[in-house]
Parts: sequence; structure tokens; C-alpha cells
Amino acid sequence: MKIFRARRLHAVSVLTLIGMLPLTGVSATQVIGNAGGRQSVTSTAPSGESEPKPTVVLVHGAWADSSGWAKVTSDLQAQGYQVLAPPTPLRGLREDSEYLAAFLRDRTTGPVVLVGHSYGGAVITNAARSDKDVEALVYINAFVPDAGDSILGLLDPNHELDPADLFDFVQYPGAPDGDYDLYLKQSAFPDAIANGIPARAAAAMAVAQRPVTLSALTAESGAPAWKSLPSFYLLGTQDHIVPVALQSAMAKNAGAKITRVKAGHLPMITNPHAVEALIVEADRSTPTR
Repeated sequence: MKIFRARRLHAVSVLTLIGMLPLTGVSATQVIGNAGGRQSVTSTAPSGESEPKPTVVLVHGAWADSSGWAKVTSDLQAQGYQVLAPPTPLRGLREDSEYLAAFLRDRTTGPVVLVGHSYGGAVITNAARSDKDVEALVYINAFVPDAGDSILGLLDPNHELDPADLFDFVQYPGAPDGDYDLYLKQSAFPDAIANGIPARAAAAMAVAQRPVTLSALTAESGAPAWKSLPSFYLLGTQDHIVPVALQSAMAKNAGAKITRVKAGHLPMITNPHAVEALIVEADRSTPTR
């Protein structure tokens, strides 16, 4: 891999790849932008702006995938932003954070606005410490842990909930003793995660959910990146899984600028323009903008 990244693609190789684009759905800009190993920022500043726009990296949460960012991605691309929405493995907080850190290192060049939804907020809180190019953190109905916090600890500090009431436990190969993949019960998914989504769409999302490990939700977070980076928080006032009071407390603890929106747990789907607007605000509020 080091040798591959150290070489530039020959012109013939690039042309060959471009000839295959109709079969892959990948744009020529993406291929050329990746020719050096790290993805370069291909967007340029509109007339009157002295700085190129940052790359916006969108990090999904548990029981989800990157498709939930589709509307936000379209909004941001229409404004000239380079957008990346990597898959989160959902294997563990440390593992997921290291995966994102490696993605940022190898797939971005220049300033980054890092956006996390739900569990993805904990991931960006840990991953951003390793990349000096991250200029702002944006949390969407997200967990914003302090050092030593865990997701389940924040949700249930008094240990009043029985996980078996909410989750189906599934063994997975190579799991440490006591660890499982957790699936939200399909009966609980529409109201817990997808309130505000049409019933048929919510049911389909419940079927396609990606599991997160129990250990990911119980792992303690490390030193938070928000202590040294400007932070912004979109608070969904109708969220049924991350209580409004918890969202507010975490955002205030991080010193984040809070924007409230009448939305459930998935504002990137139900209120994409509000999410896009906060990301743009985060970009424009940074010292270099």
C-alpha cells in the first residue's frame, strides 16, 4: 500500500479507469481526485471567497448506514462542498474511532468539518483528536461524551433499563466473552429511531438495520476533541431515544452552539435543510473562514 500511495497513476491508467466509469457510477472527478492516494478537495471557492470549502465528512450512528445522509449530501454538494460519508464498522468505540481517523488521513486533504449523528457523535469526539485538519465538530442528535463516559452510561446512569426489553442479542464470530451484536427490536425501532418517518419506510429501515456491539455502547470514551475544537449541536426536540435533557446537557458541557429543531431522531432525513444549514454555519464560523 505504501508503494501504491507513493506513485501517481499514469495517464493511460487514468484514462482506462475513466472508460470504466459508466459501469461503476463513479465520476471522473472522483477518480482524478484520488489519483495520489489521498482524496483531494476538488471544489473551489466561489467568486468572492478567498478560501476553498472544507471537506464535509458525515458519520452515521448505530443501526444505520450512510444512506441516511443522502438529502444532506445533495444540499451540500449543491453549495460546492466535497462530501464523504464513510461506513462505520460499529464494532467498538475505539475500533470505530481508529477506522475514522485512518479514513480522514487517507481520504481527505485540507480542512474538514466532521459531522456525527447519534453514536457517530462519540466516534467523531474520539477520532478528531488525531487529525489536525479537522476545523469543527457538528453533532446531530448525537452523543457528546466526556472522558470516561459511555453511551449506555449516559442513557441510563441509574441502570434502570433492561437491555433485553429493547435489544435482540446475537452472537458473532470472535466476540469477546459477554459481547454480542445488538439489534433494536423491530417492534421498538419505528418509535425509538424513526419517529417522524412514514410507517412503511420506518418498517423497512428496521429490517435493514446494522447491528452495533454491546461493547461499543459500554466502552469508555477518551479525551474529547471538543475541548480544543469549535462545536455545533442540532437538538431534535422530539427525539425518543436520546432525551432532550441529555442532548442539552451534553451540548452545553462541550460548549457547543445549540440549534433546536422540531424533529425526531433522524433530522438528516426529516429536516435535511436544517442539518445542512448548521454544517455551513460551522464552516463559516471557523477562524479561517
